[in-house]
Amino acid sequence: MAKFVVFFNYTAETWSKMISTPSDRLAAVREMARTVGGDVESLYFMFGAKDGFVIVDVPDAAAAAAVAIAVSSTGAVQNLETHELIAPDDLSGVLERAGTARGGYRPPGT
Repeated sequence: MAKFVVFFNYTAETWSKMISTPSDRLAAVREMARTVGGDVESLYFMFGAKDGFVIVDVPDAAAAAAVAIAVSSTGAVQNLETHELIAPDDLSGVLERAGTARGGYRPPGT
């Protein structure tokens, strides 16, 4: 499974609907994630530039893209950002591959 963080902002209309009719957002997000073979690790709301984020475990990047597209298509959120997470134990392998890749890269103008 791949792990992704999805940052989001609700629209003003969505906030208004949530105030009028509160619901269990974690349950709704979890149900949606399960439709692509995934699950939710956590969901938090916050102050600042973003209204919240969810961390999901999904089978692959295509599943994460499907989730992002499905959520965006509802119009309830805006500024959706999806980022794949790298576990600390996986970083050394990523850095090793980066070293190999760097040897084959030519910067512009060289």
